[in-house]
Parts: sequence; structure tokens; C-alpha cells
Amino acid sequence: MMVSGINIKVIDQGDKFPKNIMNKGRTAVISDLGKVLIHFDNTIFFKKLADFSPYSALEISTWAGKQRKLFADFDCGRIDPEGFFQAFQKQLRISLQPEIFFSIYSDIFSLNHGPVAVMKRLLPDTPLVMLSNTDPVRFGFIRSHFPEVMFFHEYVLSYEEGCMKPDPRIYHRAARLSGLPAEACVFIDDRLENIKAAEKIGMKTILFCSDTELFAQLKQQGLRFRSEDLS
Repeated sequence: MMVSGINIKVIDQGDKFPKNIMNKGRTAVISDLGKVLIHFDNTIFFKKLADFSPYSALEISTWAGKQRKLFADFDCGRIDPEGFFQAFQKQLRISLQPEIFFSIYSDIFSLNHGPVAVMKRLLPDTPLVMLSNTDPVRFGFIRSHFPEVMFFHEYVLSYEEGCMKPDPRIYHRAARLSGLPAEACVFIDDRLENIKAAEKIGMKTILFCSDTELFAQLKQQGLRFRSEDLS
């Protein structure tokens, strides 16, 4: 759809699980996106935006840090891209077109090759669900520019669900789409508050950081891999 000249793609839900893999004895993997499979750096956005605003990158960063409701509303689909852009335009007096703003806003990502390689080596009958707090613009950018991460069977995206981590509803939604109970799901995320919320509904968890041995931890949780040894 078009929003003030911005082409926002409607994201489909990916390939569904074959029915024959939804049975007892399986373990699903539910993974975060940002800072697990994809690196991101919002300072890139702030520095570029400063070229179109009377405010410095530091001032923009400070302002953005106080806008939790604005970002949460965008991530939960309560405001559309046009409303998000207008909030920046009004408060930061930016002088650029929406399409340029969203190009700058989105171009902050880089692929985290290691975890992607590990997860792609999981046996093909492993239910894989992406669970991400994200908005339609940035997820559309990732889908277009990083097809390497679009290997999941299901995508649970906050802007489509109307809620975000650590809200327990979104974890239950991910578990339902995996076809397995929460107790048979391993959840991967880089934020402790999100990990604790997943554990409260019975999920096994992996708190991800730069030195996480994802292959070893997934094996410890009972996940199985293709014959190629990643150790």
C-alpha cells in the first residue's frame, strides 16, 4: 500500500508447517530477530537524520530515548508510518520527504552470520518461528535486503499482533503457531526481560549475547542438526 508516497509492502506469513511434523517429541525454536540474527545500530539513523534537522545527532538520540510510547505504538501497529514520520517532523523540524526519512530510518542493519548459519543447520522438520518487536517499515526493509533470515515457517510480528514482548500474549501466539506446547519451545532473545517472560509461560530459553555458543546451547536443549558438524 502507499502512505504519502511510501511504498509499504504487506508481509505474508511465510511457509506453513507441514502437518506431519506437528507431533509429540519435537522441539520448536522461537527466535528474536534484532541483535540475534541481525545487528542494528540506531546511532547510524540519528547521525544521518541530523543532516536534515537543526538538532545534533546526540540531541536526536536523547529525544528518541524518551519516546518509548511513540516507538511502542509504531511497533504495535497503533500508528501508521505517516503518523510516525509526522511525530519526527514536528518535534525535530526535519526537512526531508517521507521516503528519504524511512530510507535513513531503515538502513541500520547488518547480518549476524554465525547464528544464521547455526539455525539453518537445524533439521528441516524443526518448527521455526520468528518472534520480533518490529514495525512494518523496518521489517519490510529486512525482508527485501536480508533474505538470508527469511527461513522461518512462521513470523510473529508485533505490528501485526498488536502487542509486543514481554507481553505474554505474543509468546502464547508464537507457541500456538509452532504447533507445540510452550514447554516444547526454546526461545532465543538478547533481552533478559523478554527471556523471563518466556520462562513464565514454560518455555526453555537462551539469553543471547556476542559470545553465546548457540550451537552448543541448542544441542543441550535437545535440538538436532544436519550431519554437518558445527562444533
